[in-house]
Amino acid sequence: QVQLVESGGGLVQAGGSLRLSCAASGRTFSRYAMGWFRQAPGKEREFVAAISWSGGISYHTNSVKGRFTISRDNAKNTVYLQMNSLKPEDTAIYYCAADAKPLQSTTVVINIKEYDYWGQGTQVTVSS
Repeated sequence: QVQLVESGGGLVQAGGSLRLSCAASGRTFSRYAMGWFRQAPGKEREFVAAISWSGGISYHTNSVKGRFTISRDNAKNTVYLQMNSLKPEDTAIYYCAADAKPLQSTTVVINIKEYDYWGQGTQVTVSS
């Protein structure tokens, strides 16, 4: 069983920055592909960014490219989402997720249905 706990959300003005963290339990975190998703009110949960278990490969959805960066520290069992130049449309609950299936070190997982474990989410609100 894997537990994921997000933190770092909050209220920020447009143009500001936040850094989300996702702390994971379990000794095999370093072999999990990880992802960040978000869900705005009245909308479906959507993909934001993903990173391979090695940390060597990452992918960001077009709307956040150049503004958000996913990273991980396997020694700390933590994945991060650095969010810069925030916009009001980034307002959502942000979730981290883990894909615990055996994958190649270069695989990033974009499909929400592939993820096995989810955190409880952290609210990000961007005011205009």
